[in-house]
Amino acid sequence: MPNVTYTPDGSLVATWDPSAGADGVATYSTGDMAWILVAACLVMIMAPGVGFLYSGLLRRKNALSMLFLAMAVYSLITIEWFFWGYSLAFSETGSKFIGDLRHFGLMNVLDAPSQGSSKIPALLFAFYQSMFAALTPVIAVGGVAERARLLPVLVVSFLWATIVYNPVACWTWNPTGWGYINGVLDFAGGGPVHITSGTASLVWSFYLGRRRGYGTAKLAYRPHSVSHVILGTTLIWFGWFGFNGGSEVAMNLRSVQASIVTNVAAAMGGMTWMIMDLPRFRSIYTRKWSAVSLCSGILAGLVGITPAAGFVGTPASLAIGAVAAIAANFATGLKVLLKIDDAVDGFALHAVGGYVGSVLTGLFADSRVVEFDGYTAVPGGWINHHYVQLGWQLASATSILAYTAVMTYILIFIVDHIPGFKVRCSEDDEIIGMDESQTGEHGYDYVSIRRDLEDGPLYSEKDLSRTPSHYSSEKTAHHTPAAAGTETSAREGAAAPAPATPEHAAV
Repeated sequence: MPNVTYTPDGSLVATWDPSAGADGVATYSTGDMAWILVAACLVMIMAPGVGFLYSGLLRRKNALSMLFLAMAVYSLITIEWFFWGYSLAFSETGSKFIGDLRHFGLMNVLDAPSQGSSKIPALLFAFYQSMFAALTPVIAVGGVAERARLLPVLVVSFLWATIVYNPVACWTWNPTGWGYINGVLDFAGGGPVHITSGTASLVWSFYLGRRRGYGTAKLAYRPHSVSHVILGTTLIWFGWFGFNGGSEVAMNLRSVQASIVTNVAAAMGGMTWMIMDLPRFRSIYTRKWSAVSLCSGILAGLVGITPAAGFVGTPASLAIGAVAAIAANFATGLKVLLKIDDAVDGFALHAVGGYVGSVLTGLFADSRVVEFDGYTAVPGGWINHHYVQLGWQLASATSILAYTAVMTYILIFIVDHIPGFKVRCSEDDEIIGMDESQTGEHGYDYVSIRRDLEDGPLYSEKDLSRTPSHYSSEKTAHHTPAAAGTETSAREGAAAPAPATPEHAAV
């Protein structure tokens, strides 16, 4: 049981090791603790935000599957974090690469000062960091969009969190990790969260192969719900204040500064990307303002500022937001060059954005900003003539990208070759959509779903029912010629006439 008392000013005094005398007593500000608890809840809301973002970017017949994956992966990795994730990332007796199982099941994680900061107890720090651990694989599953079976994706995500995220978090943030020891600066997760998830997204897309119709008009669709894209971006931006502002692991001026630069970089990234997609710069576009472009830039700015948030001044955040957006914007062309079908541009936004942000942290890190909290001191980056910092930033970012790429491919390969866990869905399932084939539920009604069915042969109303034999014994019905007037356009926005039934007529 914890030995806890309170001072007259409301601070919590925990005697976490009576045998150590005064060294076994810690005093925590309840204000710091309250802020980190709120920050953790802010980060949590980013997971469904990512789900809404991905859902809106895809076709409506796959929309619900991405929302499902966002919540399911978040839930699954929360359990993994409780069992051994926290211990592998933050145990005090781990190696330079990964922790041990000293805190398996959160054993002995209570009122002692945390590995992240002596300002809060270990139990609160474990809760806060669980949000990062659970969010990262949610970002990564964007690479499976519209063509993967859900059960194997969940299995890979569980293994990935253990074998990829936890070691990277350890070597970046744990005082025993090699990156931390060598002074790598990553305030809130440019490497552990964004480079890992963005790289994993690309590997997922590469391993699964291209979607049916890649390179043809069938995939030349617009996002089915820009409203979902904006809603998801809003939730993510809102949650990012807990993501970056809370990573100071206390409430002070440095935490406030981290929140300010987060907001400025996001705004700058959004404006930059939107302007880049205007006609005089990119004449192949629609010659109209694009809400999706604005949201993409906001996300790029947020990713870019993440490793730098607690180290840079506000003027530097303008540069970081702009450069990250420019780099991510051009990086969206890499999937075309590599012929990899990264449907949600996870690699461009997160891996490239995180990498650029990590490098720019080496340039703009300012020792004066770090001292805003009153107790931290670092040499800074090039702005303080500490030129070796850039080398360590490059080494860390490159190591994380390479390690993630190799281990992600190995994990997917292993799971894919386990009987019953084939990752790629069947062609029939891909045609009908992940919502119907994998969840048996729909994000939209029957009329809207018909808009996504391919030109030519269409599914009958019987095929779109939830009959158990639908996937196997009735395949011949999949090739029934469509009635005249029911064919749909390959482009997402084209409407299809509703079947002549009373219930659909009412809709």
